[in-house]
Order: sequence, then C-alpha cells, then structure tokens
Amino acid sequence: MTLPTLLDIEASGFGRGSYPIEIGLARADGSDCAFLVQPLDDWTHWDPKAELLHGISRARLHREGLPVQQVARWLNDELGSIGIAYSDSWGYDNTWLSLLFHHAGVLPAFRLEALRILLDERQLALWHATREALIQELGIHRHRAGEDARLLQLTYLRTRQLADDS
Repeated sequence: MTLPTLLDIEASGFGRGSYPIEIGLARADGSDCAFLVQPLDDWTHWDPKAELLHGISRARLHREGLPVQQVARWLNDELGSIGIAYSDSWGYDNTWLSLLFHHAGVLPAFRLEALRILLDERQLALWHATREALIQELGIHRHRAGEDARLLQLTYLRTRQLADDS
C-alpha cells in the first residue's frame, strides 16, 4: 500500500496574525523531516500558550529557522512531483502555507487537501483511539511538525488495516 504524504504545520498561535514556524512532512516511504521557519520582520504575533505546546522559542526560530523562500522551494522540491499532500488541519495549514508561499514570492507546485477525504467511516470511527494508542506505543512527542505528520500517517495506516480486518 502506498502511504499518503502528510504535511503538518506548527504556528506562532492561532487566528489573525499567526504564521508558520515549523513545517513537517511524512513521505510516502515512511520517512519524515521538518524545518523551522525564520519569521519575517512583520510576523510579530506570538502566543506563549502555543510555545508551551510546541516548545519552540522565537529566539530559536531566528537562530535556526530557514528563510521563507528556502522553505517554499524545499516544499516544491519535495511535493512537486507528487502534486498533493494531506493535512488533518486543512483550514489552518492551508492558510499558513498560502502565507508562506505569498511572502516567498513562489507559487506552490502542489496542492494541500484535507486528510478526511482519504478516510472511510470505519477509519474515522477508529481514528482517535488508534492515534492515542500509537502515541503511547511509540513515545511520540506531540506538537512537533515532523513527528505529528508521521503520527498522522501511522494512524492512517493502522486504521486502514483495522478497518480492512473487520
């Protein structure tokens, strides 16, 4: 079975003025990766509650983050040939992705779709419990983009297997 490519974004907070700070991918081969995004000067919104969740400081973003143009090019390189990636938080992730590409002055070479369109009713019914079981089994640290993308992919795979077995 070919695994879908999953994308996850951690952000400076939610709502108006928020922006992407980390973008992670879980590739079809099961590998995952993530990159921190260096905030632009006018990206000033910062929610301390969001920082408590993801554990990424603004100082770290300025030190280790990649420029928006570099992140946009990397995403196009990774996803251009596939043409599609999936997200469990499409409304937020698509907004942050659009913001990143807009400020990079680059057009995306792929589209982002809601993960929900890949799931049948049996998978949806199993989703939450399966995800929680995987977090415990694998000791996954939530709210980091690469690990969250991989968790989504593993949850997709296991719910599909469980649904097929029932």
